Amino acid sequence: MLKLNSLLKIVIGLLFLAACNENGKQTSESVDTIEKASVTSNENNDEPMKKMLRHVVLFKFKEGTTETAVKEIEEAFKGLKEKIDVIKDFEWGTDVSVENKSEGFTHCFFVTFADEAGREVYLPHPDHKAFGGVAGPHIEKVLVFDYWVKK
Repeated sequence: MLKLNSLLKIVIGLLFLAACNENGKQTSESVDTIEKASVTSNENNDEPMKKMLRHVVLFKFKEGTTETAVKEIEEAFKGLKEKIDVIKDFEWGTDVSVENKSEGFTHCFFVTFADEAGREVYLPHPDHKAFGGVAGPHIEKVLVFDYWVKK
């Protein structure tokens, strides 16, 4: 049953990636990420998945921040994946909730590391610090939440 569960997770993950990828093809990095996420040591639901540390960053922009500045910040954050090799995956989006509970946070950036060592390289990395210089003057509030992915 455990092998069937793992296989099912991989298949569902690959189908999801295919649907989300712009050209409908999975990259080898995406497949590798799904395979890592699907490897578990036992059936305990609190058991961490193998090497998946998520770093979630939410931004609330200062009133008066221009759309041009917001676009520059989005592009700069997206660009970090190409500059900092410990970033295993990156995605982002803007709030579309109908619950009106975002408290002014409009942007979510979602960074994945293989382990804590990756995060330790990322946080003081010169390109991450430079990004902070671009975004910082426009940010009213930031919320950062890190967690180990659980199955």
